[in-house]
Amino acid sequence: MGFNAAAYQFLSTDSVEKFTNANAKSSLRRQRQHEIMVALIQTQEHLELMDDQRSDYQSIANHDKDPARWIDKNRRILEKYQSLVRSAITLDALLESEQSTNQ
Repeated sequence: MGFNAAAYQFLSTDSVEKFTNANAKSSLRRQRQHEIMVALIQTQEHLELMDDQRSDYQSIANHDKDPARWIDKNRRILEKYQSLVRSAITLDALLESEQSTNQ
């Protein structure tokens, strides 16, 4: 008998249903957040990708680029991504609260 079968023996049907419902709800929420995130990315005119550090280390060795500039640029790009994620989570929470008040 596997772990899941043993666990289900000790759980009541009610708790299994609650766990299944919570898991499904969480999955739907992640999917909705993903869709919101994709929509937000599509609204961006220009969204940079982070620089590959390997090529910059080679440039640093040749004294072509300042490593502080590379780090600062990647930090700004990362902050932009974090801002988009926070916006997607906020919009999802607003949608969730609006749906719960309409029911």
